[in-house]
Amino acid sequence: MLTSGWKSVSMVDVHGKVTFTLWLCGCNLRCPFCHNWRIAEGLDCFPLDEKALLDELEASAFLIDYFHVTGGEPLVQWRELGSLFAGVKLLDVPISLNTNLTLVGPLEKLLKADLVNHIATDLKAPTALYGLPEKASLTLWKLFLRGLEVVSDYGVPLELRIPVARNLEQWPYIEEGLRRIKTDFYVVLNPLVGRPLTNPRNEAWCSEHCWPAKEVEELREKLEGLGIEVYVNQFGTPNDTKLKGI
Repeated sequence: MLTSGWKSVSMVDVHGKVTFTLWLCGCNLRCPFCHNWRIAEGLDCFPLDEKALLDELEASAFLIDYFHVTGGEPLVQWRELGSLFAGVKLLDVPISLNTNLTLVGPLEKLLKADLVNHIATDLKAPTALYGLPEKASLTLWKLFLRGLEVVSDYGVPLELRIPVARNLEQWPYIEEGLRRIKTDFYVVLNPLVGRPLTNPRNEAWCSEHCWPAKEVEELREKLEGLGIEVYVNQFGTPNDTKLKGI
């Protein structure tokens, strides 16, 4: 299993929870705003020392709410991930998986084996944010919607993250995604940011679409009007490098 490392105690990877977070390499999307693109493309990666990871996780278990796996897209390495999760379960640590939900078969295998306690996913307008040709993006969008249904079928709690872009129409996709969710969930709005806070894959794209302002408030109002629990990650402005709050 290829990884870029882990952090034994994190308070920013799942809203309101403390996690032990592992980053896995590889991804089937090419999102232009991605700041983990080097991980997604398999750069800066090395083989996971599973024993060292589990030993450190066991030592940290009393501090954390979840063992959280992100990427990249962890389900690219789903067979190895399933084996790792089985080892984590022996430590009696709940498991959170951050996935783009387009690899539905592997997702369902892990859920059927009762290896995942919490899901985090990004609801992205596909033709703009997947970074792939339109036909492929729309195919993956249909798989994402099916992934939401699978998560709902298994009753797994969901953190629905919405990357918010400037000058893009996202609401029709958000509405379509919300209709597929039949499990407990809340929404985290993530305004897309670029330099100096992140190193996006496509800086030209980010210069046009990162740093939204009115779009965030508009989405918050619409979602709260539907009775949905909403949180907003606030990262200041392009000239403000200080994290203001979550």
